Amino acid sequence: MAYRRIPFAPNEWYHLYSQGIDKQNIFVAESDFQRFQALLYLANSIEPVNFELIKAKNISHKDIFTLPRPETLVVIGAYCLMKNHPHLVVQEKQEGGITIFMRKLGTAYTMYFDRKYRRIGNLMVKPFRSKHIDDDRYLRRVVQYVHLNPAEIFERGWKKGKVRNMIALERQLRGYMFSSLPDYFGKRRPESDILDKDAYALFRHDLPQFCDVLEEAAAYYGEIESEFKVKR
Repeated sequence: MAYRRIPFAPNEWYHLYSQGIDKQNIFVAESDFQRFQALLYLANSIEPVNFELIKAKNISHKDIFTLPRPETLVVIGAYCLMKNHPHLVVQEKQEGGITIFMRKLGTAYTMYFDRKYRRIGNLMVKPFRSKHIDDDRYLRRVVQYVHLNPAEIFERGWKKGKVRNMIALERQLRGYMFSSLPDYFGKRRPESDILDKDAYALFRHDLPQFCDVLEEAAAYYGEIESEFKVKR
């Protein structure tokens, strides 16, 4: 049975995350990551997602992020997509906004993935998990925890405190294109419009250094990973 431990409230920040069922990959090709990024933008609207219209008009990936949205459901402050799990840092703008957004996002992406890979059924663990972020200092640290996710690609021992070259790791993290970190380092790209401009302006000059949050980020993710070991 689906459950929700943490109720959502407008103007509050949350870290949202899930993973593929049985830890299966939910992003196989680069185009899958790009589709999810497009949906982070398109699903964040009071209007329904209409990919058929986009396909009919032959709108390119980069031009998707120029499409007007009458009103957004959530503020997106950060995100990172890994092969078998996504992480988002969002603020609810209106009652029920997070639930509506995540339902639209999950449904649209699962339909795309099932059609592309000829499969049927749920793709990600339901319901998505969440942590309430209850103060500004914690919020900025969680943003960096999320941006640290790809460290496992470049430094597999980072969660055990083993990083061979921190400067190289930071450079590699900034180059990971399926995260909002490049946007925080001033890289202008179409996907930058996924982020809320006010949140970006609020966070960008006051984020902690990765070396200062490495140990606590590892502990934080250990706690998250244990949640998915609970019998569902």
